[in-house]
Amino acid sequence: MNVMPDSSIAVTPEMYNDVRQPLAKAQTLPPWTYTSEEFYHIEIERIFRKVWNCIGRVERIPDPGSYFTLDFAGVPLIVVRDNENTVRAFANSCRHRGTMVASGEGQCRTFTCPYHSWTYDLQGRLISAPTEMDKTEDFHLDNHGLVPIRLETWAGFIFITFNDSAESLDTYLGDLPNLVAPYALDQLVCVRRRFYDVACNWKVYLENTKDQLHVTSVHRTSLNRVAPPMKMNRQVQETHGNYVSSFLEVPGSMALLKGEEGFPKLPSLEGAALQRTTTPVVLPTVYIGCTIDCAYYLRIQPVGVDRIVLEQGGMFPREVIERPDFGTRAKGYYKRWDTTAREDNDVCELQQRGLTSPFACPGRFSHREEILHRISNWIIDRILE
Repeated sequence: MNVMPDSSIAVTPEMYNDVRQPLAKAQTLPPWTYTSEEFYHIEIERIFRKVWNCIGRVERIPDPGSYFTLDFAGVPLIVVRDNENTVRAFANSCRHRGTMVASGEGQCRTFTCPYHSWTYDLQGRLISAPTEMDKTEDFHLDNHGLVPIRLETWAGFIFITFNDSAESLDTYLGDLPNLVAPYALDQLVCVRRRFYDVACNWKVYLENTKDQLHVTSVHRTSLNRVAPPMKMNRQVQETHGNYVSSFLEVPGSMALLKGEEGFPKLPSLEGAALQRTTTPVVLPTVYIGCTIDCAYYLRIQPVGVDRIVLEQGGMFPREVIERPDFGTRAKGYYKRWDTTAREDNDVCELQQRGLTSPFACPGRFSHREEILHRISNWIIDRILE
């Protein structure tokens, strides 16, 4: 039956022997790993609060004082660009009584707690505590700033970790920057974001981003007409770092549906890259599609055992954005992204509902699912610590 074993058993190596087998003999993760509240909390503690997680793009906070808030892995956060143009993250919790000091997103000069009006500057320093704290023994403003969260950026993506002893983001990514160097991601600008609430486990959506076999059915009238899986050369790439990747040899843009007119190819591309779309996934949260004329991403934010927030973004060279016909021609890209997002969201919700069946059981991997096998084992490595 589809029931999680005792939690002490769920984190023993023997539980995953079938997943650890070579691809041709391996089974998929047990269905309860997608449906158990208890297992989800183990994942939060052993994965999301230990590794580097992508939480968005720097374009979302373009100017000093720009900020946005989010809950990630159960932690309310503020992300802000300070007056020195540094991107920072803080725990969204007042140092007095714990109230959230900001919500939503916008522009501000300071953060003021709505409960007792403690006020913090954009570097998280407490600058005012109007609750007669001068009468509190040994109280000093300097000791009660917002709690900072480790934050680093790469190619315009914002990453945070709750783990003070975690390696640097550069070490975590390994050779990913070299792999995608031809696409010059750091020179692209995110011009469009969409957010979706999807009723599925985070692993369901993560695996779907690298599942080539569903294209012929789920995307039968969209992506399948651009790059049918059985007719295009797809190869899993060797990777060194906390990511997986594959490339697809396709003459056109994977960011457009068939018949749509696109923008010129990226000026940084040459050689084989001119005919190739590369799609890395930085584990555990973000898929990046690097194609011949732009890049796009899907960021998975776990909200509960059976719910995520999906952020979808599209990036283009600045010179393309400044073209007078950008708004008109970009609609073709937006149509593609919106269409495939709806298709993927719907099927992932169907999969999640099927996994809740008491009769759901592990499946077997196809020889075309090498990356999904790698993802499962990356997850197990961290669950077993």
